[in-house]
Amino acid sequence: MAKVDVSASGGLCLLTLNEPPANTYSYEMMRELDAALLDARMNRSVHVIVVTGAGDKFFCAGATIGMLKDADPDFKYYFCLHANETLNRFEQTPKLVIAALNGHTVGGGLEVAMAADLRIARKDAGKIGLPEVMLGVLPGTGGTQRLARLVGKARAIDLMVSGRLMSMEDAVTIGLVTEVWDDAKLAGRPFLDAVLDYARQFCPPHRASLAVGRIKRAVQSGPEAGLGEGLAIERELQQLLFQSDDAKEGIAANLEKRKAKFTGS
Repeated sequence: MAKVDVSASGGLCLLTLNEPPANTYSYEMMRELDAALLDARMNRSVHVIVVTGAGDKFFCAGATIGMLKDADPDFKYYFCLHANETLNRFEQTPKLVIAALNGHTVGGGLEVAMAADLRIARKDAGKIGLPEVMLGVLPGTGGTQRLARLVGKARAIDLMVSGRLMSMEDAVTIGLVTEVWDDAKLAGRPFLDAVLDYARQFCPPHRASLAVGRIKRAVQSGPEAGLGEGLAIERELQQLLFQSDDAKEGIAANLEKRKAKFTGS
């Protein structure tokens, strides 16, 4: 039975972590997630990737504790290495990645979510945080690095050394979660359906998906390299976009005072 359910249509690829009861991940799940991401990256009809958890209680509760208890140190090291490589691919793939936080998002589950570009949570979905200190370890799948970059060093240290969990609403106030959607925002739609509707706005013909992806790449890579190098990355990506059909269409539509119809090319 697959541990990551994959479906693609209408420009979207939906990746669902599916390991009841808490969607915890093993090496097998991470390999499936890695393979699904690479497939979505190479699929020209996919413009936006959405990651969520099966059910309505957990996005993901992190790594499977039983697996870590029984594994030897070498396995744990290579397990963490591969998980890091997988989440780096989420950041470096020039397609928008949205995490739909449908339930508790803790430990490695939050580390997966932080590798996404946007994090949309359902109101009262559950708790979010990095409690690994309670196990005598640190967040080892990018948590120490990505949390500090999202919320600042002091706040990141405080959250990780205390191991405390927050509500999704509190996570918005510190910039960890992008938005929390309540019943009014959902307008009677299931949470995941509403997120997929939101994701479609970044696909053709509504947006130039190549531009969306290159904006992401500039933001993900530029600040890590420094201002001069970041500006160089920005220029190179802009030059690539100037050669695209969508840039020609966008400029023409602006001059002709009409709505652009993008094709993703």
